[in-house]
Order: sequence, then C-alpha cells, then structure tokens
Amino acid sequence: MSRWEPGARERLVVAAVDLFTEQGYDATTVAQIAERAGVTKSTFFRHFPDKRELLVAGQETLSRLLTEGIAEAPGDASPLEAVAAGLERASTAMGPATRELAPRLKAAIAASAELQERDTLKTVSLAAAMTAALVARGVPDPIAALAGELGVLAFKRGYAEWAEDDGGAEDDGGAEQELAGYVLAALDELRAASASLG
Repeated sequence: MSRWEPGARERLVVAAVDLFTEQGYDATTVAQIAERAGVTKSTFFRHFPDKRELLVAGQETLSRLLTEGIAEAPGDASPLEAVAAGLERASTAMGPATRELAPRLKAAIAASAELQERDTLKTVSLAAAMTAALVARGVPDPIAALAGELGVLAFKRGYAEWAEDDGGAEDDGGAEQELAGYVLAALDELRAASASLG
C-alpha cells in the first residue's frame, strides 16, 4: 500500500461516518477507521489529529470559500448580498459525494454528544469567518455579526434540504448548482422572516 495513496482523506471520512453510524462514535477506534479506509494508522494521523476532527474535514476550505465570495462581491453589495456571494462560492465545494454522505453524517452526529459539540463549534467558526469578511468590507460589527449568523443558518437549512431531496439530482447542472439554489432560497426566506420581526 502506498504511503500517500490518493483519496485517503476522503476514504477516511467515509469510513469514519459509516462506522460511527454502524457501531456508534464511542465504540469506533482510529484503527478501525484506518482499516476500513484501507490505510495505516500513521496515514490517519497525517490527515487528522483524532477521530473527532473527521467531522470538520473541509471546514478550512469552506471558510476560505465563504470569505473569498464575500470579499469578491461587488462594492455596492449589501451585507446579505455579500453573504449570498459567499454562500454561492462555498456551495461549489459540495458535490455528489457530499450529498450521498450527508444523511449518514447527520445520523452519526445525532447519536453522539461529542460530535454534536464539534458540529456546533464548526457552526460558530463559519459564522465568525463570515462576520470577519463583512467587517473587512466596512460593514459595522453588529450588522456583520447578524448577517454572518443568517448566512450560517441559511447554509445549514439549504444543505439539509438539498441532502434530503432526491428529485432533480439527475440534471446536467450538477449538485453544486443545486446546493447553491437551496442555500440562496433559504437565505431569501430568512431575509423575509427577519423583515417581519418588526
């Protein structure tokens, strides 16, 4: 087996989620995850410091895409329009493999308090990244924080709906465009809901 086998990181994530779902997070060992993925334990530790970090694989990429999209939004874009640009950019990181894995990941998180805690920290981190990107555009702190929180809520809602929707996955537009549509629709719903708060 090659030390730097291509796709090892992705295989580790899939193997971990499957094992977490089958036997529970606490009962799953790093050795089992590595074996299921067809890699060594040392390869596991090259990619992840521990099994808990498997949940946030790709978080750095997601944060980077969100902040790049916000930074590159037109100068006259409103805070929520900038957030929409970030959400659209980040949606490109989610393809068919992510969509297929989503229900199993959701089940694994629901069954483990530790994974729920890690998922919450991921959410906070994404909101902070969007808030910082908006502040860098000159958006005042409270507005940037609110827009960042709405962005995360829209992403989570849109992602959940996209992952659960079996229809429309066959079109040539690709899952990336589909996710963007779900996330942007969720942002529009939240924008309308927040306007009604009065």
